[in-house]
Amino acid sequence: MSRTEEFQELRPLLFSIAYRILGSVSEAEDVVQETWLRFEASPAQIRSAKAFLSAAVTRISIDVLRSARVRREEYVGPWFPEPLLADPYEDPARSAELADSVSMAALLLLERLSPLERAVFVLREVFDFGFPEVASAVGRSEAACRQLAVRARRHMAAGRPRFEADRKEREELASRFFDALREGDVAGLQDLLAADVSMVGDGGGKAPQLARAVIGAENVARLLASVFPWMARIDVTFEPHEVNGQPGAIFRDRDGKVLHTLALDVLDGQIQTIRSVINPDKLGHVGPVADAWAIDREVRQARRPTE
Repeated sequence: MSRTEEFQELRPLLFSIAYRILGSVSEAEDVVQETWLRFEASPAQIRSAKAFLSAAVTRISIDVLRSARVRREEYVGPWFPEPLLADPYEDPARSAELADSVSMAALLLLERLSPLERAVFVLREVFDFGFPEVASAVGRSEAACRQLAVRARRHMAAGRPRFEADRKEREELASRFFDALREGDVAGLQDLLAADVSMVGDGGGKAPQLARAVIGAENVARLLASVFPWMARIDVTFEPHEVNGQPGAIFRDRDGKVLHTLALDVLDGQIQTIRSVINPDKLGHVGPVADAWAIDREVRQARRPTE
């Protein structure tokens, strides 16, 4: 098998590692491309393409993450990962871990870890790499990696929610949520929301966003039911779509351009958190991006006569 063929076979795994370390589709794709260039240019006889490429993608991701951390400290408003519509890597034996680890909630918890802790956790806990492989990838001893893994697991366990294991039940709840949203049904929405549900948006200062999180079932239901019917009047539509392994949707303007994505965290038969990514810089990989400011002006203009 040629190096090109070996790389293409492992590319889904490499992207999935990079995305979980970085929380960015665009950065993960760049890291995978840089990994290929190093692989292609290496004059050494490579005994294991998987070991070489996994180590390379991990180390490059750690470097990129360290730089990204500085930018995220200056980010305007809440920072969310770039939405991932489909994870290219599949492993039936670890499907639950893979789906859980790519959720918005899990990725936000990973942000609390140091870059090394995050990389070790991703390789060990998500992809089941052995400690010798992990140590080689991050350039630390096995003993050090075991300590990093212990600290990472402790941090993750302290704040990690568990999502509904029954995918069908979760999807049915999401379907009812989106039906109620279309109808502007306050009571229907409220019935599906946890009492302390929160709704948060990531606009990054580059799109209209909530001034702060909206908390509470009644508040969230009333806001959703009051806004979406007006958006529908100016031909904003949405299509239910899995987002980061959880139920969600892609909202589009009348020309089919992406306005924002929405992801739902479901636990104990209720929606616990609603996260929207509307920052245009985070949506380009989903498709052509809409002008969110123009949509906001249209909605305000449409509502004005009745206010």
